Amino acid sequence: MSAEHPAIIRNAQVADLEACPCMSAGDFRQTLCARVSAGARLSALFARRKAGESGGRLYAVLAMPGSNNLGLLCCDVGDSYPSITGDCPAAHWFEREIAERAGIRPEGHPWLKPVRFAGKDVGLTDFYRMDGNEVHEVAVGPVHAGVIEPGHFRFQCHGETVHHLEISLGYQHRGIEDALIGGPDARTIHYIEPLAGDTTIGHATAYAMAIEALGGSRPSARAHAIRAIAAELERLANHIGDLGALAGDVGFLPTMSYCGRIRGDVLNCTGVLCGNRFGRRLVVPGGIMHDLDERLCKDLLDRLESIERDATDAIELMFNAPSVLARFEGAGTVSHELANQLGLVGVAARASDIEYDVRREFPYGIYQFTQMPICTWSTGDCFARAYVRWLEAKQSFAFVREHLRSLPAGATRQGVGELAAGKIVVALVEGWRGEICHVVGTDQSGRFAFYKIVDPSFHNWFGLAMALREQQISDFPLCNKSFNLSYCGHDL
Repeated sequence: MSAEHPAIIRNAQVADLEACPCMSAGDFRQTLCARVSAGARLSALFARRKAGESGGRLYAVLAMPGSNNLGLLCCDVGDSYPSITGDCPAAHWFEREIAERAGIRPEGHPWLKPVRFAGKDVGLTDFYRMDGNEVHEVAVGPVHAGVIEPGHFRFQCHGETVHHLEISLGYQHRGIEDALIGGPDARTIHYIEPLAGDTTIGHATAYAMAIEALGGSRPSARAHAIRAIAAELERLANHIGDLGALAGDVGFLPTMSYCGRIRGDVLNCTGVLCGNRFGRRLVVPGGIMHDLDERLCKDLLDRLESIERDATDAIELMFNAPSVLARFEGAGTVSHELANQLGLVGVAARASDIEYDVRREFPYGIYQFTQMPICTWSTGDCFARAYVRWLEAKQSFAFVREHLRSLPAGATRQGVGELAAGKIVVALVEGWRGEICHVVGTDQSGRFAFYKIVDPSFHNWFGLAMALREQQISDFPLCNKSFNLSYCGHDL
């Protein structure tokens, strides 16, 4: 294999760890940038540094839409390497994390500072500043009103206009990736499920796919179908909840009130499915822990009929209100070109007319046999992010109904063998926020040598910062909710 070409693998396909071509730093940078310029997406970029050794190894995972292929490449570096961000803006956040976690400096990075904090350094950082007699700063957080998670937002403003927003996170850094090394063990699933509590099914599915690939297990079609039902219920609950919250941010109280209740109704469906409203202990390696019988399927179908009717009334009411549209349209616009450069995923990308959805591009489980049309909009503003949510919610209603009525036969869980040694696997899943990426490497004993997790929020936080440029500062709550990114999923 040529040093200029990445190793080609499929979603949740095991490869030899040593099969990943180890390039020079220059070839690594050139190959990565060339592939991204040609349409690939940077799903993961991270460093693995062994204790007591100088330097480390950089790994990159490239998703190649339209080919069903993932590209895997690596390079060995010393304590620094030429930054990639200047030619590939999607690497910006990743390179800051590499410098923070591995101590390997990307020379020439435009704004190198931590993306998270650890220990005594929490909250200590330099912030970008604008000079001028009429320029002022507005600092928000990390402690917020209500139940919002901790994060610091610093605005550089001229009057009411935001010229720059800097987002400082890391207040919930839990060291989960380090804690996973040496696993899997009895604690592993309890680290995975609450990575981002509102995405329990998404992350548990990615973890299960990786373990099944390494352990040679093939879950039944029934298990895959029930996993997908749970995933679409998770998507429904969060999209409906977000639409209600967006209504609240513009003072449209009928939709806000109804969607808050309806979100609870959807969560109750997941509770009926597995006993936990967030889906804990449903998805496990080898399949699922809870089955559906005919009575439960009918109960869920009856609940969904009522939920969809109520959601349609409440949400269509909002989209038909001129006062709501006046606030949504044109607020927080991210162009197609900028969203592409930043590597945005999920709703944030599809609202900027980027046709990318893991369920179609790298299908897994039951999605290999069910076509999921991609819901997009072209304006890239708060309206687009809201409307794409509603389009996806309607699609999820139809998907869940169809599969509840036609569940295939089969066992709910298969055994999983010993994990293969010296292997690497990449598992991609379309969570409700977007692409979830788990990269797992095993040592010679078949234990986790490294475990890298990229939550969709990691790709999208900088997109929120760009959406606020030249906006009124009063639009920040609306723009923030239109992305609705995870703090804990980012901090890990």
